[in-house]
Amino acid sequence: MARGRFITLEGPEGAGKSTHLALLAERLRAEGIAVRTTREPGGTKLGEAVRGLLQYDAAGEAPVPRAELLLFLASRAQLVQELILPALRRGEWVLCDRFCDSTFAYQGYGRGMDLAALHALNAFATDRLEPDLTLLLDIPQAESRARVAGRDGPADRFERERDDFHRRLAEGFRAMARECGRIRRIDSSGTPEQTAEAVWAAVSPFLQKEREDA
Repeated sequence: MARGRFITLEGPEGAGKSTHLALLAERLRAEGIAVRTTREPGGTKLGEAVRGLLQYDAAGEAPVPRAELLLFLASRAQLVQELILPALRRGEWVLCDRFCDSTFAYQGYGRGMDLAALHALNAFATDRLEPDLTLLLDIPQAESRARVAGRDGPADRFERERDDFHRRLAEGFRAMARECGRIRRIDSSGTPEQTAEAVWAAVSPFLQKEREDA
């Protein structure tokens, strides 16, 4: 059985990752593709517990930056071994809301940690697994902040970060898109329908190749 495809969705807060992951999964399933969806941090029992620690200070205190990084990597290691790799081996396509590029953007460009060290630590956590395709949903910072402000419920720890932090991570995402061939930047500031079509245009060549190789 052929290995499945691994596609990640990245971007700043409020870019529409969860929405477009669900729409993409629905469209792929309509094409007969077996799809598994997941998210970071989370996706496993351990990962969901870590998510509470990272985003909502479930331990009663915020993690320091190095602890924050290691918690993300622990969640990712569990997700890769428990869910992503088994699904790919079964021939399923895995769609993940955030993965390694969020670490490089948030902890690297945002927190100022050494990118080479982050790449090495991530390679250890993931056993060198990389996405086949990463969709960077990009929106202007003002729109990102407005979308987050319009959500129901309290903002998480990252959504509450200062504007300069969000500026740095957005610039980091764009820099990675320029430098890395697997990352496709998609303007997510238009209508949901326009963004969904741009997402499909980026993914459909992989579907075509899947059918040619079958």
